[in-house]
Amino acid sequence: MHQDVIFVVACALVDKDGRVMAAQRPNGKDHAGLWEFPGGKIEVGETPERAIIRELYEELSVEPCETCVQPLTFTSHKTAERTITLLLYLCRQWDGFVRPTEGQSVKWLYPDRLMELNWVEADIPLARYIRDHLPKGSRFVR
Repeated sequence: MHQDVIFVVACALVDKDGRVMAAQRPNGKDHAGLWEFPGGKIEVGETPERAIIRELYEELSVEPCETCVQPLTFTSHKTAERTITLLLYLCRQWDGFVRPTEGQSVKWLYPDRLMELNWVEADIPLARYIRDHLPKGSRFVR
């Protein structure tokens, strides 16, 4: 059986206090009510960086510059139909104010509190990575 691989970008927005933003999946969408990092599918001909910039604008009305999104980590998640490869970016600077455009709720949490949320299964390894590598009150260091 052939299984499709889909590449998806996600972004951990980090505010000046070191809190990370999580978005709740809106009603009427798959996994409604669960939490995720904002993002979406990479369109044909689009780089992952351009995709995350587009997705952040479409979902949250914020505009990071291309040099403001930094690759952080990735994970793969298998479903019955496909394998989803999630590319996680980190962004600390953007233009505009977070205004969810799809009716979703958002929360800003310190990294050590991320696992208190009920995450979409594919985002759990990403939330754990941030919790373990972005301690509360510190700058991210690779």
